[in-house]
Amino acid sequence: MESQDVKNAISGVLVVDKPVGLTSHDVVEMIRKGTNIRRAGHTGTLDPRASGVLVILIGPAVRLSEFVSASDKRYQAIIRLGGSTDTYDADGRFITRSAIPADLTEQKFNEVLQRFVGEIEQTPPPFSAIKVGGRRAYDLARRGEDVELAPRKITVYHLEVLEWAPPEVVIDVHCSSGTYVRSLANDLGQALGCGAYLVGLRRTKSGRFSLRDAVPLRKLQEAFVTGNWYQYLIPAAEALADWPAVELSPDEVEEVKHGHRIKAAPDSQPGLVRGISMAGELVAIMTLVTGEDGSLQWQPKKVFFS
Repeated sequence: MESQDVKNAISGVLVVDKPVGLTSHDVVEMIRKGTNIRRAGHTGTLDPRASGVLVILIGPAVRLSEFVSASDKRYQAIIRLGGSTDTYDADGRFITRSAIPADLTEQKFNEVLQRFVGEIEQTPPPFSAIKVGGRRAYDLARRGEDVELAPRKITVYHLEVLEWAPPEVVIDVHCSSGTYVRSLANDLGQALGCGAYLVGLRRTKSGRFSLRDAVPLRKLQEAFVTGNWYQYLIPAAEALADWPAVELSPDEVEEVKHGHRIKAAPDSQPGLVRGISMAGELVAIMTLVTGEDGSLQWQPKKVFFS
């Protein structure tokens, strides 16, 4: 049996290919039970109906959540034309049903689709986990109460039609964190004038992690039983692999771990960086500041103890 010290030292990322039918919280609980590590959390909810990349942070790596959660996402979405529902997906009650315009071609559809590329305002679905007055919006909606959610700014980087087979269309969606693909489907349906709703969703990428990095949940559960699940654990530093890195000497590691600033190179660029030990371990997230003597220095913003 592992000692508590060993468990506390385990830190990293498990990238799971979540199956349809489970909540993101369900998967986190399975990982807590399988690893016997209570400190675990996901970095962006996937609805039960959705499958695909779910990034789970375990151990001290959970403190990376605010940074990893803000990462861009990519999805393959199946949208059905010809109606709209109260949940904006196939689980909901139909509000409208409409015939698809006879002259709606793939080209016309794509022209309307491209209107949603860029920084746009999007209103989340009434049936969502957003809190309204301390209560989840979906709880209020299920009670039949009117739910008014404020629109929020999101960024859609790219939209592409992958398969045109009316009444269903498969699209690739590359978007910022906080984007609701269900809302995109509903808004698209309104713009087309025939209604649309989401019938399938697969997250193909979350931040730097894609389906290539993901292990099917069933395979991970088998590894919990055999005890070799560590093979799927990705170092915490990899979660922010696209960030600039500053390699720290052993002396600098000690300084940073105690919250002290260290000297920065004169050509250092402003912004957040990873402070990495010579062994490749994530020591801290640091930000560039100017010292009292005018020199550039790295200030630890969040420190990770191994």
